[in-house]
Amino acid sequence: MTTVRLSILDQSPIYEGETGVEALQRTVELAQYAEKLGYTRFWVSEHHDSNQVAGSSPEVLISYLLARTSTIRIGSGGVMLQHYSPYKVAENFNVLASLAPGRVDLGIGRAPGGLPRSTRALQQSGGGDSGPRDLGDKVKELAKFLNNALEADHPLAGLRAAPSVANPAELYLLGASVASAQIAADLAYPYVFSLFINSDEAVAKEALDTYRASFDRSGGKAPEPILALSLIVADTEEEANVLAGEYKIVKLHLASGRTLTVGTLEQAEEFGRQTNEKFTVEEKPAEIIRGTKESVRRQLLEAKERFGVEEFVVTTAVRDFGKRLRSFELLSEAFTEVAAE
Repeated sequence: MTTVRLSILDQSPIYEGETGVEALQRTVELAQYAEKLGYTRFWVSEHHDSNQVAGSSPEVLISYLLARTSTIRIGSGGVMLQHYSPYKVAENFNVLASLAPGRVDLGIGRAPGGLPRSTRALQQSGGGDSGPRDLGDKVKELAKFLNNALEADHPLAGLRAAPSVANPAELYLLGASVASAQIAADLAYPYVFSLFINSDEAVAKEALDTYRASFDRSGGKAPEPILALSLIVADTEEEANVLAGEYKIVKLHLASGRTLTVGTLEQAEEFGRQTNEKFTVEEKPAEIIRGTKESVRRQLLEAKERFGVEEFVVTTAVRDFGKRLRSFELLSEAFTEVAAE
């Protein structure tokens, strides 16, 4: 029988007329519902300086979610490591892994997670940062701290990330490019391609193929490619199309050559102003897998074969929370009902 693993990424969206308190309460309720439905993992995101999402501190939110659930894996999707000391991130997640052994995931992202001014604020340092700046180097150092395995000749040799844990958080690399896939392959970590950020399926295919082909198997590990995507399931095709039609994808194209996906036109304009670069903004309908549970199951199985993945991390930002819960319920049924036949 052909099946897949299903997981959830929740960004704690704040809709017009709502508060961050309400958004975070819904995230807690959704995590508990995901556990009840049998989802593999539940991840929360990191965003800064935003009125649209409430999750600015995934470590704190993860701690609360672990306390309010019992079995589902809880993690970050992801921690923006470019802003932080690998040592401090390791300490945070060693504490989490001590509180909930075997249930903590540490997803690492390379995006800024906010506007340029929030990046400047996050990277302020009173005494300067002499640590590694390249993401690959920072991930390597993070892994050493998580496992208390610094080399004897490391500048910080002897330093330990307290508390020591027998079962540290599992590391995942998140990205939306071939370059991020190559980093994950070189470091031999699971890789999550974010199709809901970069909807170019040709890039996704190349990234995942590169990841598998370049994966460092010398340590006995095997590649673990995962696809993250936007998805809406409803009781009818018509309702799914209406719900999906509410959303647009906004891309900011900077003169320096960078392209970023942001939440709104206003955020794109403000981001562009803060960079002091010339920029253009593109808005188009969001690429969302949508339909009934039967048609969505068919689409996911096709994607499983096309991209060579065994797990999907799904984000569903339907404004009506009841319909958002219903979407995850129907998605779960799409695979559990078939498994029971």
